[in-house]
Amino acid sequence: MSSHISNERPAPDKVIADIADYALGYKIESDLAYETAHYCLLDTLGCGLEALEYPACTKLLGPIVPGTVVPNGARVPGTSFQLDPIQAAFNIGAIIRWLDYNDTWLAAEWGHPSDNLGGILAVADWLCRSGAAEGKPPLTMHDVLTAMIKAHEIQGCIALENSFNKVGLDHVVLVKVASTAVVCSLLGFSLEQTINAISLAWVDGQSLRTYRHAPNTGSRKSWAAGDATSRAVRLALMAKAGEMGYPSALTAKTWGFYDVSFRGNEFKFQRPYSSYVMENVLFKISYPAEFHSQTAVEAAMKLHAELARRNLNASAIKSITVRTHEACIRIIDKKGPLSNPADRDHCIQYMIAVPLIFGRLTAADYEDDVAREPVWGPRIDALRDRINCTEEPQFTRDYHDPEKRSIANSLRMELEDGTVLEETVEYPIGHKRRRKEGMPLLIDKFKRNLARRFNSEQQQRILGASMDRSGLEQMPVSEYVDLYVI
Repeated sequence: MSSHISNERPAPDKVIADIADYALGYKIESDLAYETAHYCLLDTLGCGLEALEYPACTKLLGPIVPGTVVPNGARVPGTSFQLDPIQAAFNIGAIIRWLDYNDTWLAAEWGHPSDNLGGILAVADWLCRSGAAEGKPPLTMHDVLTAMIKAHEIQGCIALENSFNKVGLDHVVLVKVASTAVVCSLLGFSLEQTINAISLAWVDGQSLRTYRHAPNTGSRKSWAAGDATSRAVRLALMAKAGEMGYPSALTAKTWGFYDVSFRGNEFKFQRPYSSYVMENVLFKISYPAEFHSQTAVEAAMKLHAELARRNLNASAIKSITVRTHEACIRIIDKKGPLSNPADRDHCIQYMIAVPLIFGRLTAADYEDDVAREPVWGPRIDALRDRINCTEEPQFTRDYHDPEKRSIANSLRMELEDGTVLEETVEYPIGHKRRRKEGMPLLIDKFKRNLARRFNSEQQQRILGASMDRSGLEQMPVSEYVDLYVI
């Protein structure tokens, strides 16, 4: 006996249609969202400039075929490259994410919504340059900020209630989906074309989290988002060329994303799309560290200062107990050998030990020059062995509470003489509750990153254009990006 499967093509999945409707039609009214997006733009570009100091990153950059220059192509800030928008998106996305220093969103799923700037900036710059050659009006930086707000919202709202890491998938699937949607808007797509493109992103193969976890932690986690946002540009351009979509990409029985990749569960949503995520996004201001450890690093810096006040150093530490939230334990609670920088910047013990010993935590501290230095490397490892994590259930509840969204860590340090010192930090300096304190430091970080790459005259030109938000929003995208060209 046989049963026939209906071949009647269904209406698009509601989740896909809702994303498309929002990307194309929602008007952002929130000045706070634009203000925060402005800060996010500067910080994200600055993170990319710092990454250009690391050969492990720069070896992956440039055109696929060395020496290729694309007329009217997109520029890669901090370099001389002019590339097709797909490869430019990879380049920009890779430098943004390389040092784990750009913004963060923490919920059932975590991620870094500014990763989407790779696709957004590449496409907007390319459209601006190619449009100018055809006499078309330019896209402006206001268009870029709008796309950033919407990409943050799409990625972040899906992440609020849906954990991709629990089914073994990397969060960059959300970068691919969000980038695809907002790139469609920049390209002027119809609703049907946008739905087609978004469905292609869901049908596409999704990255495993293998490269983020022991014993396989490696540098792919630093370019995975660049790969995702560039793939989004590729899929959007295919849809522009008329490639068909797959309307039940999520819900198709047996063959859809839910059944194949999400254990048969449908997505849940806490809130409709608006501008909530950008308004509440978390900035990494002081330390290039996985965000679940940010408050632990702040606490460690305070304890280092207390040791110095007592004329002591890290050798006086007998043990440290870290009370933390469940997500921290699941991702970065790690013992044993650490084989590379990507391994170290996802180990909370390492990110506590370094500031306790040196009174600092910089991107360079994850490199072999520090971790395998003959004297200090063994001291870091010995201190790591004395640091243990335990879940504090209240911290986990507050982490998921939409009214708090805290990322608390508490360090209890016992010294060899029996003295006990304790520091608790609930909200990191990049949290919305600490915006007034954090934003001047974020601008200082941006200025430091400009100084890494440009002479004083070019720094001043960039700052002059960047700090006036109203003027910046009116600038053609290509004019602003040209300020960053080497």
